[in-house]
Amino acid sequence: MNLRQLSVALAFATALSAAAQVQAQAPRVVLETTEGKIVVELAPQAAPKTVENFLSYVKSGHYNGTIFHRVIPTFMVQGGGFGPDMKEKVTRGTIPLESQNGLKNARGTLAMARRNDPNSASAQFFINVVDNTARLDYPNPDGNGYAVFGKVVEGMDVVDKIRAAPTTTRGPHENVPVTPVVIKTARVAS
Repeated sequence: MNLRQLSVALAFATALSAAAQVQAQAPRVVLETTEGKIVVELAPQAAPKTVENFLSYVKSGHYNGTIFHRVIPTFMVQGGGFGPDMKEKVTRGTIPLESQNGLKNARGTLAMARRNDPNSASAQFFINVVDNTARLDYPNPDGNGYAVFGKVVEGMDVVDKIRAAPTTTRGPHENVPVTPVVIKTARVAS
């Protein structure tokens, strides 16, 4: 191999390595819903534990058959925790809050739902349908904020369809779509 061939081979290997690094740094997840496809790009550099947690639920099939169970058109759409029968799915333990990562709860971003305990997120997530930065970014609303860990890169029109779904109350749950919006499958994009 002469110097030129070696140089070309090295440049090609570097380009492949950079492409693999970008792919590893920004995994994408495809949510096939009854309203259409949503593709989210995750941010492992900013929220490594949250991304790892979300991907483990995706890979285990946890989200398949779950619904967007809480839809507030002036706020967000939330899913990942209930089946169409409104029975909550069993989850693993909780993860630490990564809300101080520099990512903002802007329209189209993906964040973890949690209870009052800041370190109580498990499987449920939400997509901001409006700019919620003043409302949800650290330190609001309770001194802790909500951890953004990705963004919608395809299918915001689908999110807006979900956002427009008529809602009702089912048992103790408010803002539940009248017709279930099902996440048929969730998978890591290839």
